[in-house]
Amino acid sequence: QLQLVESGGGLVQPGGSLRLSCAASGFTLDYYTVGWFRQAPGKEREGVFCISSSGGSTNYADSVKGRFTISRDNAKNIVYLQMNSLKPEDTADYYCAAKVGPCSRYYSNYNYWGQGTQVTVSS
Repeated sequence: QLQLVESGGGLVQPGGSLRLSCAASGFTLDYYTVGWFRQAPGKEREGVFCISSSGGSTNYADSVKGRFTISRDNAKNIVYLQMNSLKPEDTADYYCAAKVGPCSRYYSNYNYWGQGTQVTVSS
């Protein structure tokens, strides 16, 4: 069974950091593009970052530029989203998704989804 599982979310104070993980089971992430998305309460799901199978990354959310980075460890079959200098407006459910082919900011273009991990930034 092909599955993605996110982890690493939680409650953090403004200015803090979290590292989200997207682990795959049942398939190898090496050949897949992986995107991170987030959905805040009452808002639409938005693309945050994407990393292609070759390791190239694309940032889709201007608000996270310079604060978030994406990376992949193919040996561990995991893609990470490192989030630094977190702000209350980063509070959301974060999802990872996988697809074949180039990065896309639209979640409808992805084939496999995780269940999400909640990130709350609050003092």
